[in-house]
Amino acid sequence: MHVPVRHPSFSMFLEEKKITITGVGDIMFGTAYPSKRLLPRHDNPLILLGTLADTLAASDITFGNLEGSFLNEGEPSKRCRDTTICYVFRMPEKYAGALSVAGFDIMSIANNHFGDFGYPARKRTMQLLDSLNIDYAGLIEKPYSIFTRGSLVYGFCAFAPNAGTVSIVNIPEAESIVKFLADTCDIVIVSFHGGAEGAEYQNVTRKEELSFGESRGNVYNFSHRMIDAGADVVFGHGPHVTRAIEVYKNRFIAYSLGNFCTYGKFNLSGPNGIAPVIKLNVDTRGKFMSGTIIPVCQIYFGGVKVDPDKRVIRKIRELTEQDFPESVIDISENGEITYK
Repeated sequence: MHVPVRHPSFSMFLEEKKITITGVGDIMFGTAYPSKRLLPRHDNPLILLGTLADTLAASDITFGNLEGSFLNEGEPSKRCRDTTICYVFRMPEKYAGALSVAGFDIMSIANNHFGDFGYPARKRTMQLLDSLNIDYAGLIEKPYSIFTRGSLVYGFCAFAPNAGTVSIVNIPEAESIVKFLADTCDIVIVSFHGGAEGAEYQNVTRKEELSFGESRGNVYNFSHRMIDAGADVVFGHGPHVTRAIEVYKNRFIAYSLGNFCTYGKFNLSGPNGIAPVIKLNVDTRGKFMSGTIIPVCQIYFGGVKVDPDKRVIRKIRELTEQDFPESVIDISENGEITYK
């Protein structure tokens, strides 16, 4: 009987077709304002990441949302009547290197806290990211980034409802950016900071969401429109809790990646303290193949670690069943994401 033999070059070809893209949510390594007591022990942000730094660095592309800026000195751009309860974040400049050690390739700077310390902090943070070869996007003056890894060209853009950022509510403008990137690049990754904030806003409503009277976009409509325009992966953040995931037209959407590593001032109780590390396998055209949810949790002043109870996997399964009963994906108890 003839037994077909797979030529070694064929398996090599298949391996080349799989790209790993990992996404996490909000990152803020503590703040030196108003007191250095809000910085991690030993003045070392890598302590907060622990073994997860190696997990993140193992992907072809790793994404996070930088929820703050790097600046050694300076006063906030908004008035704080009581600095002990004012939510403004300024990380020491030397902390930026932790992003590089952890393997971050792209960072969203489209959020409400990147501008806490005004133009000097924005400028210095972008200088530091440039020096570390970390691409970033999301400000009006920096709406997108194009970069190459291996043989592939990637496009990255980010959106938010906040002043100075590329608007999540101006969908035609967002579509034009994504269409340009899709015409230019092999794989397009979109990030958005949107949706209402807090534990009571874990569901994707498919409607416009508000926070303190401000429109935070219709994240469902936005994500679908971006994929229609040519996006391959959409990573959401902003509600500070995890939300459902979806595959639409063979492209992956995470509606909120929650609080990944947020030290000092963030609320970490209940659903605010658990989050996913989403590891995707896509082909060289950006089509979703499979994925894995690595469940993590934070404890106050203790950093982020793998959650042995896998709480965020159960939460994402629950929310995805509620919000997307028509879903084309299965999520296993161990966090494996596959087509049905």
